[in-house]
Amino acid sequence: MNSKPLPQPTEAELELLRILWERGPSTVRAIHEALAAAKGTGYTTTLKILQRMTEKGLVRRDETRRSHVYSAVRRAEQTQRQLVRNLLRAAFGGAPAKLVVQALSEEPVSAEELAEIRRLLDELEARQTKKGTK
Repeated sequence: MNSKPLPQPTEAELELLRILWERGPSTVRAIHEALAAAKGTGYTTTLKILQRMTEKGLVRRDETRRSHVYSAVRRAEQTQRQLVRNLLRAAFGGAPAKLVVQALSEEPVSAEELAEIRRLLDELEARQTKKGTK
């Protein structure tokens, strides 16, 4: 898969990407209806954002049918990794611990989320221990 960084999506573009990640390839109308349920965005605004996202390489447009179908170029995890990497460098000077502390202090964390965080930390620690013994 292409590892070249794509332009960072705006907040509005991320909203549309979340819809595409959740629903899969969708028409402008379907994306607009999902967006309009939460916001009062007009159809032409949704279309314009999708056109801009196509130009930026964030989505691709399938023009083989009467209604064009849009799909995300990258999976959610890939985009999230890129966004975190950019935020880590720009706001936290490359210090992951500072980013994690801020993230965990910002919003309440469920027991399930804490268990997942502990599991990930255990995996990371095990990998680092294994690397150190080589």
